[in-house]
Amino acid sequence: MSKTLTDAETQAALASLPGWTKSGIAIERKYEFKDFVEAIKFVNKIADAAEAAGHHPDIHIVYNKVTLQLTSHDSGGVTQRDVKMAGKINEVAS
Repeated sequence: MSKTLTDAETQAALASLPGWTKSGIAIERKYEFKDFVEAIKFVNKIADAAEAAGHHPDIHIVYNKVTLQLTSHDSGGVTQRDVKMAGKINEVAS
């Protein structure tokens, strides 16, 4: 189990993660695509990266909108694993 970050540590980490915000006990980022097919292609890329990292975001898909949330469920909040995965998602998304 990883140590959860304090609010100050989370905010400091978010400063280096464009597009990510704090949402309850998670960090999240929202994406919008031209259509459903493009949204699913993006989700598949994220799935591959998450599987390789062994850390999986919660993924919410509504037609062309995708919301990703990261939290370490076993720790009960945001940890360095989530911050690292958010950075990896930003790399994949660019």
